Amino acid sequence: MPDQILYLYGGDRPWTSDAWVTSDDRVRGGASQSYLTVETPQHARFHGHLDTTALGGAGFASQHSLGTLALNLEGYEGIIVSIRGPDKADGKKYALTLKNEILPRRDDGREQSTVSWEAEFVAKKPGDVKLRWADFKATYRGREKRDAGELDLRDIKRVGLMMRSYFGEQEGDFELHLYSISAFKHVPYEADSHDGGGGDGGGDDEKHHPTARRHGSWETTARTAKWWKSLLCGLV
Repeated sequence: MPDQILYLYGGDRPWTSDAWVTSDDRVRGGASQSYLTVETPQHARFHGHLDTTALGGAGFASQHSLGTLALNLEGYEGIIVSIRGPDKADGKKYALTLKNEILPRRDDGREQSTVSWEAEFVAKKPGDVKLRWADFKATYRGREKRDAGELDLRDIKRVGLMMRSYFGEQEGDFELHLYSISAFKHVPYEADSHDGGGGDGGGDDEKHHPTARRHGSWETTARTAKWWKSLLCGLV
């Protein structure tokens, strides 16, 4: 059963650096720094330095989407973070964050804190990391908030990437290379599931991004099966 993919960043929605905003612990007196560098439209790099000395073991460095989004992900099963390879995974723990609420800025220009829904993942190796909705936990200023209710999938206002110290567990330089961030859901089909070999003309990006390749194969195979069915019915 293949995955139907809705690209949020990367894939058919190329990465652009001006779609992201920095939000590091320097707003609270820390010294961490993060960057979202677009190497190509299909390759982004979330990187920087996580400092835990300035805030006594705490610290965070993050990038989030610009402005206020209006994403409706109802009907999808979760988020895929596609890590680029073959040697671009640093083994550190990251979090993908989602927000339903963005409040007006304070008088001093700083953002007001709101609940974030975070799903943690470890960048052990290149490939697709699937984060299902059940993996997202409500947090407020880095701590779990059990009375936050449920994530409203019909109204996602912000998407973010975060490197956090987890109260002293990790620090230092970090670097996460990405193909894409996308929503996914399973789609049943009746066509033959083989991918037809290597004749699809795919380049290196497809070889290292199995989700995108499966999605493309499913569409091609389904169309081919439908054509053959029509032809055989006509002959009979």
